[in-house]
Amino acid sequence: MIRIEFFKDGDMLTGFECKGHTGLADYGEDVVCAFISSACYLAVNTITEIIKLDARASATDGYMSLKIKESPQKAQDILNGLVLHLTELQKDYPNNIKVTITEV
Repeated sequence: MIRIEFFKDGDMLTGFECKGHTGLADYGEDVVCAFISSACYLAVNTITEIIKLDARASATDGYMSLKIKESPQKAQDILNGLVLHLTELQKDYPNNIKVTITEV
């Protein structure tokens, strides 16, 4: 199962952690896992490389995280879009994707 935990400080999303695999297909052939990875990479790259927010990002096989250090309000549309995208996927794959939002 892929678990995606978003972190929220008051009304502001400040980052996320995504870990695991869906288990729907063999490594390299799991399109749902690829959908999730691609969406997360798009969000992280847009926040760090396009908007250029001060953020810490990390990615390895089966793991990705983002922690925005300052000005998270500038990333709210992107992070809220990612939450929406992933929660919609969760509806289609409830045994393979779990999205949570945690107050920090």
